[in-house]
Amino acid sequence: QVQFVESGGGWVQSGGSLRLSCAASETIFKLYAVAWYRQAPGKQREKVATITSIETTNYVDSVKGRFTISRDNAKNTMYLQMNSLKPEDTAVYFCNLAIVSAIQYWGKGTLVTVSA
Repeated sequence: QVQFVESGGGWVQSGGSLRLSCAASETIFKLYAVAWYRQAPGKQREKVATITSIETTNYVDSVKGRFTISRDNAKNTMYLQMNSLKPEDTAVYFCNLAIVSAIQYWGKGTLVTVSA
């Protein structure tokens, strides 16, 4: 199965921006719909944004207009541009396949901390 490594997290003040990156292990990455997920302290993991193999995108309502998902199949990489960050965006962010039932392995994620 394709495996993913997340990077780019950090600390930012409210209103700031961060760009997350996700490196995939296989060139077949380009065939899959993939997604960014996040898990805040004490909460369940939620899917934040999805991008299909033909680059159709979808977002959870709480990030629409602020986050942008993209992919570069030539580099086996996916991105999440996060603007106008809010404290409630604080979470560990993960990338993986968009179909949750197909996921066999989760990476370590990357921590995003947004201060008020």
